[in-house]
Amino acid sequence: MAKSLQKLQARKLRRIGKSIGEIASELEVSKSSASLWCSDIDLTPEQIAHLIKREGDGAAKGRQMAARLKKAERKQRMSQFCDIGRRKIGQLTERELLLVGASLYWAEGNKKQRVVVFANSDPDMIKIFLKWLQVCNNVTKDRLSSYVGINQAHKKRICLVEKYWSELTGIPLDNFTKPSYKKVKSAKIYENFEDHYGTLFVRLKKSTNLHYEILGYIERLKLAA
Repeated sequence: MAKSLQKLQARKLRRIGKSIGEIASELEVSKSSASLWCSDIDLTPEQIAHLIKREGDGAAKGRQMAARLKKAERKQRMSQFCDIGRRKIGQLTERELLLVGASLYWAEGNKKQRVVVFANSDPDMIKIFLKWLQVCNNVTKDRLSSYVGINQAHKKRICLVEKYWSELTGIPLDNFTKPSYKKVKSAKIYENFEDHYGTLFVRLKKSTNLHYEILGYIERLKLAA
């Protein structure tokens, strides 16, 4: 059985309340692998109680309680430091947004051809880029065109994929050009196949001058190195 399929099966078994030991035994994998695959799945109190009752010993109860306490502590610590991070960033000024957008473009934008093109699969990053174009560079959405890059396995659902990106960005479907299909056959089976939307490429029409300006942003950022 392919490892990706084993992982999906392990997660299905965990969600119905199977123990890590049972999952490892049924799929003939190590307990460490089963535990890693299912680490983000929380059992319901009823499932935990059922496992403890079935194992029928104090050690089992102790292991379950320790695991629950460890996970709760980890979530609390993550929340605490996320709050610290949010407070440090605070509300962005227009100049700070300019620097953020320039940095994003440095990392993910086209630098070689004389046209502004930005590509990413993260919806929030795409939205920040579009806000940067509008607020810091006075770009209106009627100047934008887009296309999707995605594995050919998603060809049958491309209309849904393009609709998703159109609604997210406000770029009309009429401004979407032919998608780019990656002809790579992967043996990996993804749990979130229907929630995958590929990579969006955003292209700005008649953008040579702005492209040169962005290169200037990047050159100035390099001086901070």
